[in-house]
Amino acid sequence: MAAIKLKDRIKQGVFFLDGAMGTQLAAHGIEMGHCNDYQNIESPAIVEAIHQQYFNAGSDAVLTNTFGANKYALARHKLADKVYEINKAAAHIARKAAGNNRYVLGDIGPCGDFLAPLGLLKPEELNEAFALQALALKAGGVDGFIIETMTALEEILVAIQAVKSVTSLPVFASMSYDKAGDNFRTMMGVAPEDAITKITALGVDALGFNCGKMSLDDYRCLAKKYASIVKDVNSDASMLAEVNAGLPELVGTQAVYNVTGQQFAQALKDIHETGFNILGGCCGSNPELIKAAACLLK
Repeated sequence: MAAIKLKDRIKQGVFFLDGAMGTQLAAHGIEMGHCNDYQNIESPAIVEAIHQQYFNAGSDAVLTNTFGANKYALARHKLADKVYEINKAAAHIARKAAGNNRYVLGDIGPCGDFLAPLGLLKPEELNEAFALQALALKAGGVDGFIIETMTALEEILVAIQAVKSVTSLPVFASMSYDKAGDNFRTMMGVAPEDAITKITALGVDALGFNCGKMSLDDYRCLAKKYASIVKDVNSDASMLAEVNAGLPELVGTQAVYNVTGQQFAQALKDIHETGFNILGGCCGSNPELIKAAACLLK
């Protein structure tokens, strides 16, 4: 564990997260369709190498390779009985790469199912699933948690409550927005105003946005709007932004991101100037882009 607690460190200037994990696993030879989360068991050296590349690029923290490591997401790979093993292993790998001077965030993504009444999943069942994931990540040595890429307000609230029920470590919460006219909405229709009000009421340590199908300019606009709302709510929470490497272009059957390091770095700098101090990348980002942004901002 780092000498400065995570809660304190995120208040001390810019704090860099890492970038995409899935695209880096593919770059290291992991074939599409394989369970990325199970690579913590099958290919731990590759996962550790990716974490190390991000730390070398300037990341202050990496996210564990557990975005889809909840019971319901793993069930699609027939791995629902491996939740604890996969998450604890992921935290150990990231902790090894981080050492004692940098940080590890336990990554919790959406379950991929709908809560009742839209679906059959009950809140208490989902709470239990997220709590188990959090317990395993905690046992593996994380410094805190990031609940990210959520689109349903009900789900992210359940996830926050589940994590807080089993640990007092810091919790970051992030939803995924798309442009919707002059505003922004998640896929499930949640506006930033509603998300910020409900999420801050649960006492998270940081909140913000990640992913989404948006250009770098769209992320800049969202950041301004988001910061304005947070200010009105009078939240003490820090703000985080993990942006995609712009909009991809389809080349054959592959989505290709053509944003340069300079463009990516300038976008994060502009977002930082609106009040966001926790910055990182999402889809299409890589250690080179993180390095460009860290060099500009640090």
